[in-house]
Amino acid sequence: MVQRQMPNPKELAQLMRFKAPTLNPTDRRLDAALTIADLRAIAKRRTPKAPFDYTEGAAEGELSLARARQAFQDVEFHPSILRNVPVVDTSREVLGERSALPFGIAPTGFTRLMQTEGEEAGAGAAGAAGIPFTLSTLGTTSIEGVKAANPNGRNWFQLYVMRQREISYGLVHRAAAAGFDTLFFTVDTPVAGARLRDKRNGFSIPPQLTLGTVINAIPRPAWWINFLTTPPLEFASLSSTGGTVGELLDSAMDPTISFDDLDVIREMWPGKIVVKGVQTVEDAKLLAGRGVDGIVLSNHGGRQLDRAPIPFHLLPDVVREVGDDMEVHLDTGIMNGADIVASIALGARFTLIGRAYLYGLMAGGRRGVDKTISILRTEIQRTMKLLEVSTLDELGPQHVTQLSRLVPVAKTVTDAAELASASKPATVRANRSTGGAAKTGAAKTAAAKSGGAKTTAAKSSAAKRATGTRSAATKSSSAGARTAKQATASTGSGSGSTPATDEQTS
Repeated sequence: MVQRQMPNPKELAQLMRFKAPTLNPTDRRLDAALTIADLRAIAKRRTPKAPFDYTEGAAEGELSLARARQAFQDVEFHPSILRNVPVVDTSREVLGERSALPFGIAPTGFTRLMQTEGEEAGAGAAGAAGIPFTLSTLGTTSIEGVKAANPNGRNWFQLYVMRQREISYGLVHRAAAAGFDTLFFTVDTPVAGARLRDKRNGFSIPPQLTLGTVINAIPRPAWWINFLTTPPLEFASLSSTGGTVGELLDSAMDPTISFDDLDVIREMWPGKIVVKGVQTVEDAKLLAGRGVDGIVLSNHGGRQLDRAPIPFHLLPDVVREVGDDMEVHLDTGIMNGADIVASIALGARFTLIGRAYLYGLMAGGRRGVDKTISILRTEIQRTMKLLEVSTLDELGPQHVTQLSRLVPVAKTVTDAAELASASKPATVRANRSTGGAAKTGAAKTAAAKSGGAKTTAAKSSAAKRATGTRSAATKSSSAGARTAKQATASTGSGSGSTPATDEQTS
C-alpha cells in the first residue's frame, strides 16, 4: 500500500525552480537550437526564399548533396571501453599551425545576402574559436575587411582563376599582403553548375523586387531592414574591376584552367597552397608531385556536377595513396560533429563547413555562427568520449565502418581486354576472344555455360572473405558483377579500401 502525505512546501520549492526568461529574441532562438538542423529551421523562418534556397540548394537534381549527407549517416562507430578518458583534446596541427578544432569555415559566395553581417561575422567567430576562416573570391567583404574582422586569427583565401588572369593575380598579391597564410586553388568550376532553385526563384544580385519577393518579405521584415539600411551588396574583392554581376560571374569560371595555371600561382604565392575540388584518386596522385601542401576532397557542396563522387567515400583510398605526401582535407555533407570525427578517423587531416556555418549566420548573425561552432564542438567532444579516445590522433579506421547503400557495378578485367582488342585487326580479335577476355559472339555462349560454376566459386570466396568483418546486405543478384568487397560493408580497415557507396552537404 502506497503511503501518502501532505506536500511539504520546502520540498516543493526545491523541485519547482523556474528558469529565468530570456528577453533578447535572438538569444532565445539560439538557446533553443541544439543541432545544426535546428539552426537551419530558424534560418528558413527568418530568411527570404531566394537567398535561403541559394544556400540550401545544389545542382540539378541535388543528388550529389543528398548522397554526401547520406554517406555520413551510413556510418557505424566502434567504441572502446575502460580507457579512462576524463577530458579530450580537439586541437590539431593543420598546414603548419594549430587549430583548436578539426574544422574551419569554408569559402562561401554572396555571404552578406544571407545575413547582413556576412563574412565579418564568420571571420570574427572563427578567430574567437581558434579555427581558420576562408574568404571566397566571390565574397561580399573585402580581403582587407576580413583581416580587420579577424586580425589575430588564421585567414585563408579561396581563388578562382579567372579568364582575365591579371584579376586573379591581383587577388593573390592582396591576400598575401594582408597576411593570409593559405591559398585554396579551386579546380571544380570550369563552368557554373545548373542551380535550378536559383533559376526558378529568379535569383539575382542584388535582389530584384517583384510581387513574389514582396509577399515573401512580409513575414521577414528584419532581413529586409538589414538589407536596405546597410552598404550595397557587391563582390568586395572585385569591386574595382568593373562589369555587371553576370559578367563577373562569367569571368570567374574558365574552362581553360590547367596545371600550368597552378604552377604560376604556386610560384606567386608565399604561403601554403591547397587544391580544392579533387574528386578522384588519380588526380590526387598527380597533385602529390606538384608542390602543393594539401588537397580538399570536395564536390563543391554538390553545387557543380550532380552525381559527382562522394568525398567521404573517396577519403580512405586517397589517404592511402597520398596521405604521406600532403594533407588531405574534406568538405561537403557535414552537419554533425560526429561527421567530422568519422572523417578524421578515416584519415582526413581537417574538414570544412559551409552550409552549417551559413545556417547559423542566417539564424542569428555573429551569435549564430558562434552557436554553430559551439554545437559542433560539443558533438565532437561527446563522440570522442563515447569512443574513448583522448586525442584526434588516437582515432583510426578501427573506429569506423562505412556501410554500403548504392554499390557500383564492378568493372571486370574483360573491360580492359575488350578495349585492347578493339584496336587490333578482326582476325586477331577473333583468335583472342575467349572466356573473360572479350565476351562477344561465340565467347558469350562459352561464358554462359561456365557461368554457374563461376557464380558458385565467387560466392564461396566472398563468404570466406566476409568472416570476421561487419557485412552490409548485398544487393547484387550476380556474383560476377560484384567483387567480395562490394558484397560486404565497406570498412575503414587498415587497407583503406572503400568502394564508393551512395545516397545523399558544405
